[in-house]
Amino acid sequence: MTVLKTSSAVELGTGVDLLDDLEQPPPPFEQLPPGPPQCLLINPSDNNIQFTSTSGANPNIEAPPPDFSPYHAEYFETSSGDIVSHDPHLNTDGEALYRFLLSQANRSPSYRLHCRGTHSEYRTRWIRETNSEGRAESRRETFTETVTDFDFYIDTGPPLSYEPIHWSVADSEPAYRGLMVQETELCGVRRTTRGSENKSHNRWAEERKVLGLPPWITSIDEWFEGLPDDSNKLRSSRSLRQWADEYCASPKYLKEFKYEKILYGWNLQKLESAVRSAIQSTMYHGLVEVEIKTFRSRILIRPDNRLSRMLSNKWLKFLSILLFIFPLIWLFKRFHPRGGGRWEVCGGAYALKHWVLAQPEDVIDSGFAGSRVEQYAISTRFRQTPDGMTRVVGLTEWEWFRIWQPRIIQGVIDHYQSSTPILNTGDHNS
Repeated sequence: MTVLKTSSAVELGTGVDLLDDLEQPPPPFEQLPPGPPQCLLINPSDNNIQFTSTSGANPNIEAPPPDFSPYHAEYFETSSGDIVSHDPHLNTDGEALYRFLLSQANRSPSYRLHCRGTHSEYRTRWIRETNSEGRAESRRETFTETVTDFDFYIDTGPPLSYEPIHWSVADSEPAYRGLMVQETELCGVRRTTRGSENKSHNRWAEERKVLGLPPWITSIDEWFEGLPDDSNKLRSSRSLRQWADEYCASPKYLKEFKYEKILYGWNLQKLESAVRSAIQSTMYHGLVEVEIKTFRSRILIRPDNRLSRMLSNKWLKFLSILLFIFPLIWLFKRFHPRGGGRWEVCGGAYALKHWVLAQPEDVIDSGFAGSRVEQYAISTRFRQTPDGMTRVVGLTEWEWFRIWQPRIIQGVIDHYQSSTPILNTGDHNS
């Protein structure tokens, strides 16, 4: 019992001591030793806090990464608007090449219409010369001189906001797939095509361009004017990125990757005939030249070496031809296994006009009131198909010609001559 009472007395005394300690004042503040602080409490709501770097910062904490900046590849633009790049990064990194093609594809190509009229005139002149006896004599000479009456250009293309449609060549079509000859690729096996196959394919490609058909159409039977085109545009078994990787993996010294921009939707043959008729309506009887070419239509990637850069310079290339050096380069490029290789398997398509299914309100809002010309213009923008009523999006070649016909006629009458093209700045997107 005594022991129990002693224990209770000890416990009671301990509790009293704790109460006495709580009543004591806090210990005096002591200055911290000099040196960097070990920890710092910050109030997140305090906006007046400023951070400064000190020599005593923790070396284990990494500095923040630098700001991200996109890679800008080296390239130059030719007189025809084509993009040519010898950037070394684009020749070794397939992802960089793929991104470069996508960025440059946003710049759409354009058609350049060239109208030129000339006539021949017979002129005479007196020529003074010395005969065999040393006497000066004059003789009359008649010669023919070509006089240019008018010479001007007109540029037109899709709206600036138009996004391209990326396409690739079908495996069954002859194309350059890494060699200096055209090949087909079926079931992963490539076969060099014969000359007759290449000629037939080239004729179809030219006809397809004149008719204004998309580049992924392999036969005229695949195209129906007035119907929306829902076909597959990427017809190759390989993606654009895979083609870029294959090009970058090639060790060839004079290789080249070509991304072709193609405009489609206009029948160029009919447009040229309409322009000729407009010029002839001015009673002009001289020699008329009407030509439509595509401007800014190619993106070319070539290796970063002196020989490849020399061949990209037209003056140095011409000099190599005069010095008979170019035939040797051609033989090396054509037959050496590390010589040349061409990749022409993909590109971008830009529609000047295309067809979509028309909504009921589109037909109602169009109306058919007005003159016969206006009614015909409206009727050409709609078409009844088995899938329903369709309407055209964009500007048709007939509408473009109707807008520019007075300007073409006036240029012929005024004998207008200029090498600077007349730009079509209108945005015809509906």
